[in-house]
Amino acid sequence: MEGPPEALPPRRRETLRLRAWSLRHIPLLFFLSPSVVAIDARRAVLRVPLTWRSRNHLGSMYFGALCTGADAAVALLALQALGGRRLAILFKDLRAEFIKRAEGDVHFTCEDGDEVRRLFDRAQATGERETARLAVVATVPEKLGTDIVARFELTMAARSARRT
Repeated sequence: MEGPPEALPPRRRETLRLRAWSLRHIPLLFFLSPSVVAIDARRAVLRVPLTWRSRNHLGSMYFGALCTGADAAVALLALQALGGRRLAILFKDLRAEFIKRAEGDVHFTCEDGDEVRRLFDRAQATGERETARLAVVATVPEKLGTDIVARFELTMAARSARRT
């Protein structure tokens, strides 16, 4: 029997939080069964397994699943950076470059936590919609080591959620 959530290892606790949040807000993400590999204030690494849920007809990860993983890696940093602030957050655009076939579990890494916090600070200070372009790289460590299989640029928009 597991103890209270504080007793769980940090990666497991963050994975459970992500899955609970996604079940309520973005069921498609929940369906892909992501797990947190690493997270701190600056960097998030998320793993999406290659299963029948994420595989295309050629046996590699479907581009929609790849885009969802990139979205979730940035969202992990955003959820951590919110810190109780009431902000409305969404992705304004996405640019993707698919370099190699992802034929295994994919790790999505975003190292823009500082930029996410600056975005939230600007949005809260101005009360206006502010944007920031954030980068995510996808790798398949078990098969390709550090070789990049896809690159993503997502523009996140944030504004104060308070009513005026």
